[in-house]
Amino acid sequence: MSIADSRTENFPMREETFKIIGLAMEVHKVIGKGFLEIVYKDALEIEFLDNLIPYEREKPFIIDYKGRTLKRKYNADFVVYENLILEVKAQSGIYDEDIKQTIII
Repeated sequence: MSIADSRTENFPMREETFKIIGLAMEVHKVIGKGFLEIVYKDALEIEFLDNLIPYEREKPFIIDYKGRTLKRKYNADFVVYENLILEVKAQSGIYDEDIKQTIII
């Protein structure tokens, strides 16, 4: 077992996550870099359809604050397998602003 396998063997939704990563890598391999996020989202949606991956695109989430609903919603780029939120980025590197979009539970 490799180091990577030992770190991820108990990772929630491991196989589904690896499948999504593989499809994202396929998109990048085929169309390369330099496009806007929307292009990658469109291509990834094709991969999800072709691979029978259940997803919802641009899914809005209501945000509750102290028992009140905020005016703004959080719109996830994709919700995949009903439980995984996928945010597509068309940039080199991950920055603090990107990490702030994620919630780890």
